Amino acid sequence: MLDQSHIDRYKTLGFYAHQVVEGFITGRHKSPFHGFSVEFSDYRQYNPGESTRNIDYRLYGRTDRLYVKQFEEETNLRCQILIDHSSSMLYPLERHGDIDRPNKLTFAVYAAAVLIELLHRQRDAFGLTLFSQGLDLNTPCRSSRLHQQYILSELDKLLQPSAGVPQPLTTDIAQSIHLLAEQLHRRSLVVIFTDAFAHADNEANRHSDSQEALFDALRHLRHNKHEVILFHTYDLAHEVNLDFDARPHLFIDLETQRQVRLQPGDLADSYRREMNALFGDLRQRAMQYRIDYVPVDIAQGFHQLLLPFLLKRSKSH
Repeated sequence: MLDQSHIDRYKTLGFYAHQVVEGFITGRHKSPFHGFSVEFSDYRQYNPGESTRNIDYRLYGRTDRLYVKQFEEETNLRCQILIDHSSSMLYPLERHGDIDRPNKLTFAVYAAAVLIELLHRQRDAFGLTLFSQGLDLNTPCRSSRLHQQYILSELDKLLQPSAGVPQPLTTDIAQSIHLLAEQLHRRSLVVIFTDAFAHADNEANRHSDSQEALFDALRHLRHNKHEVILFHTYDLAHEVNLDFDARPHLFIDLETQRQVRLQPGDLADSYRREMNALFGDLRQRAMQYRIDYVPVDIAQGFHQLLLPFLLKRSKSH
């Protein structure tokens, strides 16, 4: 189901970390470790018996002490890609697998495939995590072609027609991110695709509680010094603005299968205010935690959304 031609359109671009990462081979991303590479970082006092190659003799002439130059080491990137594959990500159902007019899960699958292609070309390591109530699939970070093919096969499964049939698969985003944070032992770039909709038993506090739990989980990743990119996927017209025809509609929760019949116009204004407040809070918190927040209105189309993001990130590298 994955159309490779859409992925190949991005092969001339790069995908880089913006903060220090921890890898295992020499590459193009800043590492927290010191080595003897290209860019000067700091001085340290010379230890007798070590190589004299990097002693700064000019500084010795001014201070009468031996100091060694330290340089920033470049390393390959470790990137863990997380995809929320709960039932709400299938909206709109009729656009599942359509790259030109994607639903939320289709966008996430193709975007992940593009990022993995770029990472593989850069000899960077990548892993895939699929989550709903927990970690349903969690691969290690590797850079081999075989590993890439395995991940693409898992992504392809998400686009199969049977995967587009709604199942009552609910989401616990916060728990899933906490579980992953406990398993990532190296500084990494973590890319998350989610609509940020989570099921809660208490409907009265559903949005506020799930939102606060999500923020706590994102803080967990940042506390462990991971760089985080959050792709927030949604359908602006329907899920945020409640823009439907002026007639009664039957709304079905894809995650719980609960149904409610209502006239959208009767509550559109209050619904928009609440959704805009929630989305604004998410954007503000992301900025506060230094998370790269990427809003994704899927109605704009896949290439119109992903290309500007990659170009912007390449320029700011």
